[in-house]
Amino acid sequence: MSSKKEIPTVPLHRFLKHSLEILKNPLPFHRQNFNEKGDIFRLKVGFNTDVLFIRDTAFAQYVLQKNQKNYVKSKIQTEDLVKYVGEGLLTSEGEKWKKQRKMMQPAFHKKQLENLLIGMQDTIVSEFKKIKTDQTIDVFPILNDLAFQTVVKSLFTKAARENDMERLQFITEANQKMLVKELRQPYLGWWFKSSGVLKKHLNLSNEARTILKGIVEDRKTSGQRFGDLLDMLLETRYDDGKGMSEEQLIDEILIIFTAGHETTSNALTFTFQLLAKHPDWQNQIFEEWRTLKDETNVMTRISNSKVCQQVLEESMRLYPPAYFIDRVNVAADDFNDMHFEAGSNLLFSVYEMHRHPELWEQPELFLPERFEDGGRQFSSQYFPFGAGPRKCIGNNFAMFEMIIAVSELISKYKIHADFDTIEITPLITLKPKNAFLRFEERS
Repeated sequence: MSSKKEIPTVPLHRFLKHSLEILKNPLPFHRQNFNEKGDIFRLKVGFNTDVLFIRDTAFAQYVLQKNQKNYVKSKIQTEDLVKYVGEGLLTSEGEKWKKQRKMMQPAFHKKQLENLLIGMQDTIVSEFKKIKTDQTIDVFPILNDLAFQTVVKSLFTKAARENDMERLQFITEANQKMLVKELRQPYLGWWFKSSGVLKKHLNLSNEARTILKGIVEDRKTSGQRFGDLLDMLLETRYDDGKGMSEEQLIDEILIIFTAGHETTSNALTFTFQLLAKHPDWQNQIFEEWRTLKDETNVMTRISNSKVCQQVLEESMRLYPPAYFIDRVNVAADDFNDMHFEAGSNLLFSVYEMHRHPELWEQPELFLPERFEDGGRQFSSQYFPFGAGPRKCIGNNFAMFEMIIAVSELISKYKIHADFDTIEITPLITLKPKNAFLRFEERS
C-alpha cells in the first residue's frame, strides 16, 4: 500500500498565541498558514481537536459535488444554528434535506421569481430615499434595511405589520451576534447558560416564531392570494400531496430571513465601496442603465445588465459574504494521496480560493472585466453561493435583487469614498467595517 502524504500541522501553542487576534479577525492568521503550509493544513484548536483548513479548489469540488454524499455540514449549522432558526433547508441533512429541497426548488425558479421583481424594485427605490447627499454616511445600515425589507415584501407583500418586522429584524441580528460569541468563545459556554444569556436569546427565537405564526394564520384565513413567496410555500406539496407542517414552514421562513438578508446587504455594501474607488465602473453601469431604462420588463432589464453583473461577480470574488464552507466526512476518505479520518472537520476558505495567486491573475485587484464572458472559465474555482446539490437555493433571488439595487442607485447618484482601504469584520458572514460613502446626485 502506498504511503499517504502527511498534512502539515499548525500546533496548538501557535493557535493560543494568536487567539486574541483570531477573535478579532482570523483571516490574516489563516493566510499566513496557507502561505507557509500549502493549500491544506491542520490547525490544532484543542488537545484532541483540530480543523482542516483548505483552499484547494479541486478538493472543494470533490467534497461539494463529486463525493458530496459522504460529506455533511458541521454541528455549527446542524446544531448550533438550529436552536435559533430550526431545522430548515440550510440546517437539515439527509432525507429531510432532500425532501425539503425538492419541494421548495420550484418556488425559487427564475419564472416564479419574475412575479416578485416589480415589488422588489419598488422596495429598493423606496429604501434608497433614506440616502442623504453631500455628507458622509455609513451606507451599511441602509443596505441592511433594504435587504431585510426586500425579503419581507417578497415573502409577505403587505401582510406584515411594520413593528412586527422591526422586531423580527432585531431578533435575527441579535441571535446571529450571540451565535458568533458561542463559536468564537466556546470556553464561555458554561457562563452563557448559567447567566441566562443563552435562554434570553432562545426566548427571542420563540418570540419570532410566534410573530410568524400569526402572519401565516392571517394569510390562511384571509382567503387572498398575493403571488408572493409565502403563497408559493403554502402551495408547494410533497410527493404524497401533503403540504409543509406549520412548524416546518416557520423554520423555512426563519432561515430565509437569516440567510437571505445579511449576505445580500454585505455583498451590496462591498460592491458600493469598490465602485466608490473605481468611478470608471460607475460610469459604465450608468451608461448601461441609460440604454435599458425604457425597457418596461424588469426581467429583460436584469438579463441585459451585463456590466452590472460583472461588477457584482468581481465584488463577491474579493469579498464573498459566505467566506467559509464547512463539511464533515461520514466515512474515511482519500484525496490526492491524503487520508481523512471519518469525522474530520473541514473548512473550505472561499475567501482564499477566490484570491489564490495560482488561479487568478492579479487576485488582489478589482477587475470586473475578468467576468466579461459570464465567468464560465472560473466555474471550478468560484463559489460565492457554494456548489453542488447544496448550492444556495436563493442565488437567483439575490442576484436579481443586487442587480436592481446597483443599477437603481448608480442611476441616481455618483458615489465617493470617505475611507482609505476596505476593512472587514469576519463573523458568521464576511461583514463590512468602514463603509463610509458620500453620495452626489446626478444632474
